[in-house]
Amino acid sequence: MRVLVAGAGISGLAVARGLAADGHEVVVLEEADGLRLGGGAITLWCNGTAILGDLGVDLAATGQRLSTLSLRTARGRRIMEVDLESLTARFGSAPRVVPRGSLIRLLAAGLPAGAVRFGAGVRDVRAGLDGVRVRTAAGTEHEADLLVGADGVRSRVRAHVLGDTPATPTGAAIWQGLTPAPFDPGPTTTLMIGRQGDFGFMGAGDGLMQWFFEQSWSPGDPPADKPVAMLRRRFAGWGAPVARVLDSLADGDVELFPHARHRVPRRWGAGRCVLLGDAAHAMPPVGAHGTNQALEDVAALTACLRAAPDPAAVVDAYSARRRRRAARASAVAANLLAVSGPRTLMQSEPLMRLMAVVPPSLGAPGFGRLLRALSDRI
Repeated sequence: MRVLVAGAGISGLAVARGLAADGHEVVVLEEADGLRLGGGAITLWCNGTAILGDLGVDLAATGQRLSTLSLRTARGRRIMEVDLESLTARFGSAPRVVPRGSLIRLLAAGLPAGAVRFGAGVRDVRAGLDGVRVRTAAGTEHEADLLVGADGVRSRVRAHVLGDTPATPTGAAIWQGLTPAPFDPGPTTTLMIGRQGDFGFMGAGDGLMQWFFEQSWSPGDPPADKPVAMLRRRFAGWGAPVARVLDSLADGDVELFPHARHRVPRRWGAGRCVLLGDAAHAMPPVGAHGTNQALEDVAALTACLRAAPDPAAVVDAYSARRRRRAARASAVAANLLAVSGPRTLMQSEPLMRLMAVVPPSLGAPGFGRLLRALSDRI
């Protein structure tokens, strides 16, 4: 089968790799002039690393394996620690933090030479009963049996399949970066939660640390010309190591990523076009489920095509397999933490400390149940 994939991000390269391994002729159309290697680091939970392993991606020498998830109050008091090693033993794959650029390179390295065409952003899609035709911004036309839209939150393929349904801003944003670590965080990913927002940090291998600050934001807010000073004001009074991380940063280290969310559709395609990743279900990065859900899409789509190789028949099976879990993950990401409004009262220091009475033995089983509820793989 001839397959076109729109977008050479993580989900696009992953699905291209899976389909090529199954014997399909795959071409990836990427708008940029080369692989997009920025964007900090990605947290891959047990399901994400398992799916990448199925695709033949070896992460052993990349990033940082995680053994513990630590939740703390804004003042630094420990609320709960989740033993991730027990989940590794249970599910057979270890959670890991991996620089996004490193993962992109690993995925691309497993594709046939010339499979990725750069400077080839999708501009027009025409689909019929016998195939699909795509015209790029450069005017080049490509024909295939199936088009996979993995072209992100502003997907051209989604616009063709579902009409003009832009993602909705959620009222929050993350300021994040991947920088030399001012201290060794070890194999622990830490999240500190308060009424002003939340702060997280974790090692990403090679002496690097991924960190983020989440707080309220709207599209009308002026961009901060001195983001580090702004974050110092907003997170003043927070416990260690907030000040230490901020002291290690320059303004150029900070990137702003506004949160957006799509309504997860009932049908993830039409005719010979299907969607995956942010093109299907953009969601806030809270809980780090977005990339893992995109990889779940990849696994489901490749499995559906193995079971029913007719591209015109795959949409229904693929949609039915993925929509419920993706909608559940989107709801978790949207509602897990609050950065404004009455719900932030639940994240005040006194109430957060009450959570510390939860027995530590309940952390791993509870998080494991959440991962199982969001995954077909583990």
